[in-house]
Amino acid sequence: MTDDLASDVASPLAGLRARARRLTDDSRFTRFISVVIAINAVTLGLETWPEAMAGYGDVLYGIDRAALAIFVVEILLKLFGHGGRFFKSGWNVFDFIIVGIALMPASGAFSVLRALRILRALRLLSVVPQMRAVVEALLAAVPGMGAIIAVLGLVFYIAAVMATKLFAAQFPDWFGSVGASMYSLFQIMTLESWSMGIVRPVMEVYGWAWAFFVPFIIVTSFAVLNLFIALIVNSLQMINEASLREATEEAEHHAHDEREAMMQEIRALRGEVSALRQELKQERAGE
Repeated sequence: MTDDLASDVASPLAGLRARARRLTDDSRFTRFISVVIAINAVTLGLETWPEAMAGYGDVLYGIDRAALAIFVVEILLKLFGHGGRFFKSGWNVFDFIIVGIALMPASGAFSVLRALRILRALRLLSVVPQMRAVVEALLAAVPGMGAIIAVLGLVFYIAAVMATKLFAAQFPDWFGSVGASMYSLFQIMTLESWSMGIVRPVMEVYGWAWAFFVPFIIVTSFAVLNLFIALIVNSLQMINEASLREATEEAEHHAHDEREAMMQEIRALRGEVSALRQELKQERAGE
């Protein structure tokens, strides 16, 4: 009797959980949350505009509180629908932290937290699939980036030591030490005022200096940058292929479940047909 009562109580709860999951996983709900995030980001930007605050300050604050309420309801629905599995997704944890920061008091000693409200705009990364794929590709490329950064650091160190030995006597501000040389070479790598700002003045004293700077720019600015881009593109392609495999496996799983359900229904129908046949035989035998 107790087990039956517990089953009756659990059954409606399981149904409510399933409905909450379907609601939060629905594409229309996701689009609605994306629109709310975008509107909230715009209102937070308008709060920095004195003219907008003077005329519509109360409206902007009202929109901000309404958006926060929607985010809280969304998180609660996901927690209720997914239970403990909610925290197994890194994106869910990210959303939970962002909304949690928004709920912290933003007055007195915590007034600095008001500036962190704009972090809610980052939730677009978890809501929009295309943005989420880009972020996942960047994270997947981090190990490979470490190797490229190590190579780049070695090139920078060697070039900085050479530049210090070659140009420190005439240009101590730019190449007086290894640290100063690395900073100057970093400016050259970014191509920010590299020609008129540094290289041409050095070439006026050392006419052959181009033979040092041009290969350095080619190696650091073009070759290494292309390596970064290739690594990210490769990671993005791998993530897309993995997502496609997951979608295919999920579709196959659903198809399998549907086939199993159909087979169960067919078996049930066969059982009913057999039972009807037995009843007909018994009626005929009785007649």
